[in-house]
Amino acid sequence: MTVLILTNEQDVTADMAVVELNAGGIPVLRLDPAELPGGVGVSGEFAHGAFHGHLSVGGRVVSMAGLRSVWVRRPGTPAARALAASDWLTEEASQSLYGMLRCTDARWMNHPDAARQARHKPWQLWLARACGLPVPATLITTFPRVAREFAERYPDLVVKPVSGAHPDGHGMAVPTTRVRPGEDYRDVAHGPTLLQRRVRKVADIRLTVVGDRLFAARARSEPQAEEADEAVVDVRFNDTAGPWRPVHVPRRVADGVHAYLTRAQLAYGAFDFAEDADGIWWFLECNQSGQFGFVEIETGQRIGRAVAEWLAGEPLGPAVESQGPDPAPHR
Repeated sequence: MTVLILTNEQDVTADMAVVELNAGGIPVLRLDPAELPGGVGVSGEFAHGAFHGHLSVGGRVVSMAGLRSVWVRRPGTPAARALAASDWLTEEASQSLYGMLRCTDARWMNHPDAARQARHKPWQLWLARACGLPVPATLITTFPRVAREFAERYPDLVVKPVSGAHPDGHGMAVPTTRVRPGEDYRDVAHGPTLLQRRVRKVADIRLTVVGDRLFAARARSEPQAEEADEAVVDVRFNDTAGPWRPVHVPRRVADGVHAYLTRAQLAYGAFDFAEDADGIWWFLECNQSGQFGFVEIETGQRIGRAVAEWLAGEPLGPAVESQGPDPAPHR
């Protein structure tokens, strides 16, 4: 049976799992919904009480009945590259592809319905707290007065986008940044603003969870680099952070993230935490399709293999040679 991977051609993180699946002799079909219609074809017949669906890409045709799993990794927007691209065609292509895939018995990483809900930052914060994970005091508001009152209670704040999307829509990330002293918060009236108590962190933690397997990495922070006014406190934009090293997962955190993924109905999640001087891991967010390639490269943790084995639904053969040390077990 075949593993279907929905992602773009430039997805190096997906490549790591594909290498493991190929080495294990597991058939893989990789396609980008952006190529539908055109480079990707889809067909489904509903007749006599049965459904028969097929996918084609690069001249290869695969029956949907033969799919063992679907990895929704970083797919493009359906029909985005069609000759007559339009919002209407995107909706038609999306409903056709994802609607037919829902008719199969394949396992999902992650199911589109669960993934859509998991992207909502307010719900993430609520669920993390409900699962016993420490969450910094957070406010999302369009009321300047409420923002000022929150700042009086928590004078040291950071600001970040609620959605994580760049306002120009170019797929760029917006860094988490400290709020300037003396901010009057009038601008929050122009759009929902997320303010959060700054964690005086000593390290950033990326915890990648694949099924029930945990892979945690820690990058040491330079405290003095975050003390300047208007400093960017986002590890993605901090050249002084790191290197990433494997780290044990505290039992409370392990229990919390397992509960989180169970309640969110996710098979995969990339959690970001800020570790303070007391060793507390403060939950920041969970990206249901987050990158793991940089962690595997720097730490040698076999995350790609774990993803491949989950998609295959069975242990694979000898591992592909790692680039670093074995992953640290959680405790």
